[in-house]
Amino acid sequence: MNVQTPPYSSGPITETVMFDRTELSLILTLYGRMVAAGEWRDYGISALKEQAVFSVFRRAAEQPLYRIEKTPRLRAKQGLYAVVAMDGRVLKRGHDLKSVLLVLERKLIRAVE
Repeated sequence: MNVQTPPYSSGPITETVMFDRTELSLILTLYGRMVAAGEWRDYGISALKEQAVFSVFRRAAEQPLYRIEKTPRLRAKQGLYAVVAMDGRVLKRGHDLKSVLLVLERKLIRAVE
């Protein structure tokens, strides 16, 4: 878990959760393949106090198709990572980001006729 704190904060230190370099590499590799396939077009990253969120959009002006979430407080229970659909359903949750992202990899596999 990467925690960043403001360098010149005079008040209480607030921590934010961020994706680290290896996590972002896995996510952006999948994102690039989905953009090449024409499925995704935009993304947004949010670093919040209790979780980091990578949101994927088909168009910039709509709700995210999927959210890839990193929630450290769920590490020991349900798993650190989750993929959440547009309607709020948790598609996959787990401790390993690569295995959690496999649920989105299946979207690339299509029958060739």
